[in-house]
Amino acid sequence: MDDRKNKVALITGASRGLGLALARELARRGWTLIIDARGQAALERVRAELSKQTSVFAFAGDVTNQAHRRAMAVAALGAGGLDVLVNNASILGPSPRPQLLDYPLEALEQVYRTNVVAPLAFVQAVRHAFKPGARVINVTSDAGVEPYAGWGGYGSSKAALEQLSAILAEENSALRVYWVDPGDMRTQMQQDAFPGEDISDRLPPEASVPGFLKLIEGDLPSGRYAARALNAEPLESAR
Repeated sequence: MDDRKNKVALITGASRGLGLALARELARRGWTLIIDARGQAALERVRAELSKQTSVFAFAGDVTNQAHRRAMAVAALGAGGLDVLVNNASILGPSPRPQLLDYPLEALEQVYRTNVVAPLAFVQAVRHAFKPGARVINVTSDAGVEPYAGWGGYGSSKAALEQLSAILAEENSALRVYWVDPGDMRTQMQQDAFPGEDISDRLPPEASVPGFLKLIEGDLPSGRYAARALNAEPLESAR
């Protein structure tokens, strides 16, 4: 994906954290962006910032809402089709993090609706907007692989997203499907996961962006990747 002319990316959860860091880098490279976030004021600030560099279509809303997803899919078609879908939006669940025996089931259902069902729903919503060679990037976590105590809700939702991604890749050879662990980041979600703790030792989201660019602009096969493990590899090795 060398030719960035008229490239279009849809990024969910783009008002802060990894979504914002990735949106900023793609805007700098001239990509047309379709972004969303739950907070309208924060999203408008991002839209105003990025619009100085590229075309930005911003939609405030919840990724679990069908009408919201449909509006973004229409925007993708209107922009000429979609090169990349980044399912970045997710929720942690209750904080402090409860163990599974005490996990509120209503909250668990909401975690799964946001972290598992919504990413697939977005793929379904934009399927007719995908250009040849389009990429689907589902942001996952090592908590979806390792059994960390207290991470049963979020971690199991990411495990489900990983398996969903793997099957999606198996069923759709025309797509590049990547499920990507960005690593621990200094974000609001990370702070919510460790309330009252100092998380200044975590790297900022920008440290994970180069790895995502290797997937967006390279030619790696579908699969699971750790973003920071890709950082040191030259783009040419991904072709």
